[in-house]
Amino acid sequence: MQDNRTKELGTAPIGQLLMKYAVPAVVAMTASSLYNIVDRIFIGNIPEVGTLSLGGLAVTFPIMNLSAAFGAMVGVGSSTMISIKLGQKDYQSAERVLGNLVSLNVIIGIIIGALGLIFIDPLLLFFGASENTLQYAHDYMFIILLGNVVTHLYLGLNSALRSTGHPHVAMSATIATVAINAILDPLFIFSLGMGIKGAAYATVLAQIAALCYVITVLSNKRDLIHLHSGIYGLRRQVVKNILGIGLSPFSMQLCACLVVILINKGLTRHGGDLAIAAYGIINGVTFLAVMVVLGICQGMQPIAGYNFGAQQPDRVNEVLRKAIWLATIIMTLDFVVCVFFPQYLVFIFTSDPTLSALAERGMRIICSLSPVVGFQIVTGNFFQSIGMAKKSIFMSVSRQLVFLVPFLLVFPEIWGTDGVWISIATADGVAAITAAIMLWQFYHQKETLRIPKIRMESTLKRVFFHNRVTP
Repeated sequence: MQDNRTKELGTAPIGQLLMKYAVPAVVAMTASSLYNIVDRIFIGNIPEVGTLSLGGLAVTFPIMNLSAAFGAMVGVGSSTMISIKLGQKDYQSAERVLGNLVSLNVIIGIIIGALGLIFIDPLLLFFGASENTLQYAHDYMFIILLGNVVTHLYLGLNSALRSTGHPHVAMSATIATVAINAILDPLFIFSLGMGIKGAAYATVLAQIAALCYVITVLSNKRDLIHLHSGIYGLRRQVVKNILGIGLSPFSMQLCACLVVILINKGLTRHGGDLAIAAYGIINGVTFLAVMVVLGICQGMQPIAGYNFGAQQPDRVNEVLRKAIWLATIIMTLDFVVCVFFPQYLVFIFTSDPTLSALAERGMRIICSLSPVVGFQIVTGNFFQSIGMAKKSIFMSVSRQLVFLVPFLLVFPEIWGTDGVWISIATADGVAAITAAIMLWQFYHQKETLRIPKIRMESTLKRVFFHNRVTP
């Protein structure tokens, strides 16, 4: 059964496949984003301390980004390797990658969680917490770190579900976490009077439930690729390949951690705790559209990876083109909503007029170049999906470090809090231009796709219109 599901990646129409794999991934990623938004909505409405709680939550982002960086390195690297091995009909190696995914996530999850708990307060202060928000940030992050290994395992195995032909199961698991979290949040936060701690407990418990479901599905012996004894021993070459491909998302998340530190420090200096809270709202809203695009990329990944391994570059190109168009449409809709109607979005999180005004202005500025962001994200994920980690890493690092960091160091000194928002938008624009140049060079120079006898021969124009590839 599973063999038939994976074989369709190399035979079914690309549009049909992309919808089959991307729609569940988009739903799952959107649900994942809503998962965080639900937390912020309830936290922001805690009587008397909602604004400070939002500020405390915002300064936990760098720690969560740091943890997510290691999780993404293992999860994305493993799922890409599984897709490529399935395309090559090397089922034993694909199963070995799945086992190593579990072992690496357990090891890394425990280490990151333990280190985070030991240094939690110094880290939060370094990441922008003030004496007013430190306690709220500590209360939330302490519980999240206790469940860190669960988070790593859940996210990693959810990625594996998509690569092994279970996109709808991955979607269902994510939706389940959102539903459980949404039910437990008001119960723990308000009914039991736990405040921000209640939101953290709801998050961890929801992930534990979803992880149990995912493990049950992946343990089905009738599937060609499944969890069983004998596949968990770490193999040097397997680990090397997983981490090598996963370096791109790791670099992106690590850079995001550094960037959030700079953003928080810039906002603290020029706008105080209120500006930090505004960023928490903006980040929650704008990340929703980005998560939809990442869902499209996750749908593209097994199709591109399988056909890359199966030596079918025409299909690789076609899925890239369709993913770019879908992502551009999504981010253009994000631009329209966030630039012209931000007040309706901000109202969900807070009724504080000062905070609302600050968040609305920031949202308009940050989303001013949203239409080009989808193209940049898809291009980076495309290089990652076909195993070209160096290109993907460069795109990730350049957007965060080469472009955004200098802007964050300069612009806030000129325009204050607005300078932080302008830095983010400008970096998005420059990163999109860089992605276009790299993709054009990739095709224009007839770069070999590291598959014998296959060359990609096209220009950026053909990516959008013709996708002609010759052997």
